[in-house]
Amino acid sequence: MQPVKLPKGFRAAGVAAGIKKGGGLDLALLVSDRDCVAAAVFTQNKVKAAPVIYDQQLLAEGNALRAVVINSGCANACTGEQGLRDCAEMAELVAQQVGCPTRAVFVMSTGVIGVPLPMDKLRAGIPAAAQALSEDGLLAAAQAIMTTDTLPKLAAGDLTVMADEQRSGPRTAQLAGIAKGAGMIHPNMATMLAVVMTDAIVRPEVLKRALNSAVRKSFNRISVDGDTSTNDTLVVLANGASGLEPLETEFEILLTSVCTDLAKQIVKDGEGATKFITIEVTGARDERMAEQVGRTIARSPLVKTAFYGEDPNWGRIIAAAGYSGEDVLTERMALWIGDVQVCAGGAAVAYPEEAVIGAMRAKEIAIRLDLGLGNASATVWTCDLSHDYVTINGRYRT
Repeated sequence: MQPVKLPKGFRAAGVAAGIKKGGGLDLALLVSDRDCVAAAVFTQNKVKAAPVIYDQQLLAEGNALRAVVINSGCANACTGEQGLRDCAEMAELVAQQVGCPTRAVFVMSTGVIGVPLPMDKLRAGIPAAAQALSEDGLLAAAQAIMTTDTLPKLAAGDLTVMADEQRSGPRTAQLAGIAKGAGMIHPNMATMLAVVMTDAIVRPEVLKRALNSAVRKSFNRISVDGDTSTNDTLVVLANGASGLEPLETEFEILLTSVCTDLAKQIVKDGEGATKFITIEVTGARDERMAEQVGRTIARSPLVKTAFYGEDPNWGRIIAAAGYSGEDVLTERMALWIGDVQVCAGGAAVAYPEEAVIGAMRAKEIAIRLDLGLGNASATVWTCDLSHDYVTINGRYRT
């Protein structure tokens, strides 16, 4: 994996605090040397973990952020008032170590639901993480937030503005992000956590608009298994250390690119997944319609198992579009698997089945469903559903 460089003014660390039963890195800390403008999006699940409730209140107060602390191995969800007190203590421990206000610390957790945080381990682990902070610590932080993930997930990008009358030379702003997620993944945030950092100057209202747009086109267009977690959170921090304030459109494009990269990595690492599937829905009346049809296909167990078995049972895709809740018309639909058209006017066309099976044997597969109703389109990413998914989740706590 190519190293991902942190933007200016940020440091990161990942340490083993002893939270995970099997050992390994399980506590991440990311810190800025100056106040950050922040924006975040959270799970749509009505059952929200303590850190989600805590962080939503933190942002509602308008606090600038300086640090994010994340533990894996315990979700701190369905833990009542004690869970909120534990969030506050985690923030206080970080604040003491890095020298910032307690309400400038964002708290995130992932792991088993219904289990209290082992605060004795965090009281020792947080100082250790603070001591380990480094400009080269992003990979360790990405590894520390993993649960059933098999690979750490990192992405980066930069934006350069060339010299003009106000600048003596080119200026560059950087973005870098980490994410975790492999199961319990579905649109409206998908179990995923993500932190994106930038040294660009970004005004609060611009950051919020850019984040909402980026999430709609990335994390809200992936599905592994149709489940939405109690802890899903994505936070973006902008500390302005580069001195460059990009145009809103430029920043939004770059943020969307980084978020899309992370989102695709989550799907490719889906629990038990053997295939990465791109679903392009075209010919919709509007983008919302295309997205809804794509999401429905992406979460269909019958579609996903057909791709696992490399069985070109394309009727399952058409059927999923039909129960999407959208006003589709069978006689207008056309479908391609890879480069092979299998359906036109809602009915089978003559096609070489071996060519379709060959397309389904690939690790990365593209399908396109044209609804024949308009000019709008949307792309959704998913994976297949294998025996290993059941094995992993049937033994998650053990």
